[in-house]
Amino acid sequence: MAKQTKHPTGTIAQNKKARHDYFIEHKFEAGLVLSGWEVKSLRAGKAHLTDSYVVLKDGEAWLMGSHITPLTTASTHVIADPTRTRKLLLNRRELERLHASVQQKGYTCVALSIYWSKHLIKCEIALGKGKKEYDKRDTQRERDSDRELQRAVRNKGRED
Repeated sequence: MAKQTKHPTGTIAQNKKARHDYFIEHKFEAGLVLSGWEVKSLRAGKAHLTDSYVVLKDGEAWLMGSHITPLTTASTHVIADPTRTRKLLLNRRELERLHASVQQKGYTCVALSIYWSKHLIKCEIALGKGKKEYDKRDTQRERDSDRELQRAVRNKGRED
């Protein structure tokens, strides 16, 4: 019988600021080109996507601004750059669609999350349109009203 190894599942890091600042139109799943110390750091959950974005140049996609904190035990012989530019792996049709959409006014490409997909590390990127300040306030107002409604429903259930 083959020995099964357990891989961590779920989300490693999220970019909550992107959902606040952009209307998310389309999502894509991209692979990441990583070195060994980066994978070990991601297993430990040492990643931040707060100010990350995707740059499309020369027919390739690059993740900029992401921060993977190196582990001191994993990167003793390597000079680790925590904010280096990382290549995203997408197929040709996805790259062409992203490039065509980014050329339009107001569209940008941002990283939403890094997560495990079986034994691979994937990056969810999205095509988004920037929100105006009043759009952000409307979104916040909707969340507050939904929260109040859920609270009222919960309290109503307790009274019965």
